[in-house]
Amino acid sequence: MSFSGSYLPEDVTLLLQVIDMDPTPVAEKERLIQSGALHYSELLAPEAPPTAPYLAIYETALRENGPFMAQAVVSLAKGIAAKVDGDIALVSLARAGLPIGVLLKRALTHLGRDCHHYGISIIRDRGLDRVAMDHILSQHDASSVIFVDGWTGKGAIAGELAKAGPACGIAAPRMVTLGDIGGYAWMAPTDTDWLIPSGILGGVISGLVSRTVLNDAIIASGGFHGATTLPHLASRDISRDFIETIAGQFPWQAEAATPLADTARIKRRKIIDDTIKALAQTHQITNLNRIKPSLAEATRAVLRRRPHMVYVASDSAADTAPLMHLIRENNIPFKTAPDLINGYRAVTIIEKTS
Repeated sequence: MSFSGSYLPEDVTLLLQVIDMDPTPVAEKERLIQSGALHYSELLAPEAPPTAPYLAIYETALRENGPFMAQAVVSLAKGIAAKVDGDIALVSLARAGLPIGVLLKRALTHLGRDCHHYGISIIRDRGLDRVAMDHILSQHDASSVIFVDGWTGKGAIAGELAKAGPACGIAAPRMVTLGDIGGYAWMAPTDTDWLIPSGILGGVISGLVSRTVLNDAIIASGGFHGATTLPHLASRDISRDFIETIAGQFPWQAEAATPLADTARIKRRKIIDDTIKALAQTHQITNLNRIKPSLAEATRAVLRRRPHMVYVASDSAADTAPLMHLIRENNIPFKTAPDLINGYRAVTIIEKTS
């Protein structure tokens, strides 16, 4: 059964199975994941409502970066429209891709394109939801499918798409993002690590759905990957308000984005690979999943994981303000090290539990 979360039904169809699952305390979640007892997709951390001070910081980020985000969405929509003939099937990767996909559907519809928007699950090490993709490809040609995510970090999700695409009948999956930091997207308006306002919040800006879940019961059901709804956050939900705020600023004169050239992609990946290797060496990390790069990913890691260290390019810049607020509020160790995290504005290192 599909639904739309707290979004308008015409904005997105979520191909997710609504499940009941009690949250696991963060410390226990880390122990279970790092010991190999459970995969991260089998657990959900508690999701608390954002505090008033943090929401005030988000509002500042929205005010300062909203116009750029609106321009980035229009640029991306025009780029997609120029490269895809016929109808367009946007497939947003839950959760980070959902607000971006809703905005892209609004923009593409305004541009006169027949556009459908779905939200589905993709899970690191376990792949794309094949049941959801079978549903989509029963109604749309593979050439019309464009995957949507918020940003690229070190390429984990892009790698999952590349592996899953051919099995679904999509030889070369095309993914778009608002910030292609790692050089892994097919198309993006920029390759910089910038403060995407929706990236620093969770369910309250993503349709009141949790991160996606895949466990034995869901696999046995033969249905879509799972997610819980978040009714305890309903009074703080800003999902629709966020969409209306950004869509109300769309600059239709923005130039179309274009696919990233191979030379630029190679150069970008080299920068990112060198940074990840340096961080792994500094902390003697063998499991690169403990490294969470980019402003959005570093912030999300602080909100729902156990950080060991956070690196920022600046501890006083506007774009790191939300992350620095969380760091100081929770007494998390941090270092200002722009050279070490070259290519990113922030990186969180997850604490090793054993």
